[in-house]
Amino acid sequence: MPLALLALAIGAFGIGTTEFVIMGLLPEVAADFGVTVPTAGLLVTGYALGVVAGAPVMTVLGTKVSRKRMLMLLMGLFIAGNLLCAAAPVFGVMLTGRIVASLAHGAFFGIGSVVAAGLVAPQKRAGAIALMFTGLTVANVVGVPLGTFIGQNAGWRTTFVVVAGLGVLGLLGVARLVPNMPKPGGVRLRHELAAFRNAQVLLAMAMTVLGFGGVFAAVTYVAPMMTEVAGFADSSVTWLLVLFGLGMVAGNLVGGRFADRALMPMLYVSLGGLTLVLALFTVTAHHKVAAALTLALIGALGFATVPPLQKRVLDHAHGAPTLASAVNIGAFNLGNALAAWLGGLVIAAGLGYTAPNWVGALLAGSALLLAFLSAVLQRRDEAHGARAAQEPRPAAPEPVHL
Repeated sequence: MPLALLALAIGAFGIGTTEFVIMGLLPEVAADFGVTVPTAGLLVTGYALGVVAGAPVMTVLGTKVSRKRMLMLLMGLFIAGNLLCAAAPVFGVMLTGRIVASLAHGAFFGIGSVVAAGLVAPQKRAGAIALMFTGLTVANVVGVPLGTFIGQNAGWRTTFVVVAGLGVLGLLGVARLVPNMPKPGGVRLRHELAAFRNAQVLLAMAMTVLGFGGVFAAVTYVAPMMTEVAGFADSSVTWLLVLFGLGMVAGNLVGGRFADRALMPMLYVSLGGLTLVLALFTVTAHHKVAAALTLALIGALGFATVPPLQKRVLDHAHGAPTLASAVNIGAFNLGNALAAWLGGLVIAAGLGYTAPNWVGALLAGSALLLAFLSAVLQRRDEAHGARAAQEPRPAAPEPVHL
């Protein structure tokens, strides 16, 4: 695999750290600003919505410059947003900083996915995408637990200073390792938007929203769930997030490996398993060992869906992949925002910290139904295409001689 994939993984590591580290620090941030935990959950929702809005806008702007330069500019925006979070005097400024940082997220992964896929042979595209996303998953093994530990011991503001430093490393990695690539030629917004008329692209994005939304419904409130329900100490949240991150790394690599071989069966297994495990989490969350194992399984099954869904979007939007790829990253975060909001609603309604797990199970189950629908429609379209190819063409009219 090319070294450029390492640079993309470094950037993904920084972005993944800032996206997920807030989940382990919600109680501290809420206490510092004098807001409730569900209100602090808006830092997750706001970030996710920023990704949704920023992904298409920043990607379209990125067509004006080379992909390498755009990736560097996005990392600069990421650094600025995290420094704003670190210096925030009030909750509103903190939320603004999260949104600023989030604007880089979707376009970085969207453009990065196209770059990664273009660096390897067609039969290795999902694996290359998975390697780039490994930075995001490793962030949950190293970056997020370390950031949570720092936040709980040195203050959450210090965590965001460290995250900004990770952004600097990502910027240097892109500058050093990603080759100079020409500005995308002949890119037209109308051409890119045409990909969204493809039903399979839209279905894949809907599966992204619902499937990964199921993960975030549970994981957004994992800190209070593990401490208030399972009975873990606050200090245990760090290694619990390590378990979740290890599951994500394993699921991402397995999903990338099998998506190149059997994409739809991989989606059936991962989404079906995720639905079941999330439903069981309402029970296992009351027992320490079972809760820890379930959290790892949620990470594995949730991220096993990422490479196949991203590859499916690229495959069906092959004529204009950049915008569709970025919007699909936004779809992940739309699911995150929806799930975090719904999870906060059921907690605020007095249903307890395990109630978001049922929300997650319903979302993941809905994604599984869409996967079956997508397969049915694809088989129908392929059958129609085969019949059309077998139909005899009308004979050309015989020339008339005068």
